[in-house]
Amino acid sequence: MRQRIRPSHIRHSAALVAAAAVVAAVPTALAPSAHAEEGEPSLVISNLPRTSPKPGDVYDESVVITNKGTAAADGVTFRIRLTRGLDFPDAVKGCTYSTVEDQVRQALCELDTVIEPGASVETPIRFKALPDALMEAVEYGTSATGAAPGEGFDDSYRRLTLTADSSADLVAVGEDTEALAGDRQSITVKLRNDGPGWIQNQDSDDQTALMVQIPPGTVAAEVPDECAPFGIDGPSGPAGTPGKAKYVCWPADHTLDVGESLSFTFMLDIKDDTKTTTGEVKATSVYDIHPVFDKNPANDKDRIRIAIPTDYEPEPSPSDDPTDGSTTAGNGNDPDGQSVGGTGSTGGTGSTSAGTSAGTSTGGTGASTTGSVDGNLASTGSDGTPLIAGAAAAAAAFGGVLVMAVRRRRATAQSG
Repeated sequence: MRQRIRPSHIRHSAALVAAAAVVAAVPTALAPSAHAEEGEPSLVISNLPRTSPKPGDVYDESVVITNKGTAAADGVTFRIRLTRGLDFPDAVKGCTYSTVEDQVRQALCELDTVIEPGASVETPIRFKALPDALMEAVEYGTSATGAAPGEGFDDSYRRLTLTADSSADLVAVGEDTEALAGDRQSITVKLRNDGPGWIQNQDSDDQTALMVQIPPGTVAAEVPDECAPFGIDGPSGPAGTPGKAKYVCWPADHTLDVGESLSFTFMLDIKDDTKTTTGEVKATSVYDIHPVFDKNPANDKDRIRIAIPTDYEPEPSPSDDPTDGSTTAGNGNDPDGQSVGGTGSTGGTGSTSAGTSAGTSTGGTGASTTGSVDGNLASTGSDGTPLIAGAAAAAAAFGGVLVMAVRRRRATAQSG
């Protein structure tokens, strides 16, 4: 069997990072494939052994290329593609390296050899796990004829998924805001990846997601395009559907890099009778399954809290009975639901009563002071009403003294 070494010929400019090395011909007595047409090669690639490398580890294995066809494969274009948590440890002669979509590293290598029908050759595949490695994939192989592979997988071009010996910490971030009953309020919730591994599920459609429980007493009027209603165990309707109680949100590209934070903004209609209300966000998956790579569940949940101030009750009018020397302060609720107020009294004792939510008002001797919850004093000595009434009474009393004095003087003059 002959093996020829020729100058490399790059057939695709958009190639990915790869590694190939010495190619050794290994004659094998294999029968031609029953499906191969006469006069055509039919190359088959063996499977790479599974692995779970730690960040920093180098994977060094080989695959066997076997020709099960009826004609020789004269030259093989071999391609390796690595997801972003993997890289090539060194460059190999005869390979062209590049990066393509989604940060995939590729190597396109020309193996200048002839593989006769029934023969096999072996070629190495080497890559290393980067610090952010977690859920990764490796594509490797050629085409049935030995030309550059296309897209998709078959016996000549394969894919290996692997999970690095690492983790990623998902964090759910809620929001604490205020609104008025009957109004519309936006809330923004977030899903963050604190690493060390980047996240993209390579094995299933159960992608990383954020579960959003809408606060009771509110209605989701506007929903992000990345969020779908959540049913019993998964998405239950088209993304962006309004009016549901629970949603599941996930990135459009199913990717969450280390340190990346995804935001989802909902517009909520607050019902007229709604009091302060609380919902929840949870870092999970599209089917609400806790990801095994997340080893820190303590920060998986957070709350959505919408504080709605309670309306104050109107203040009652002062008593119309001039003989009733008391007024009643209005009661109201502060944001924590505490009732504030008090009752003043008239007389010479100079009593004081609590009148505002922020503090107390103090009355003078013989006057009543009563405050309202909004901080304005009503019917007190501050606006002069009791003081004027007191002055009128004093003037009346003083006038009586004058009348008596005049009468006494007239009586004296008449008697004289």
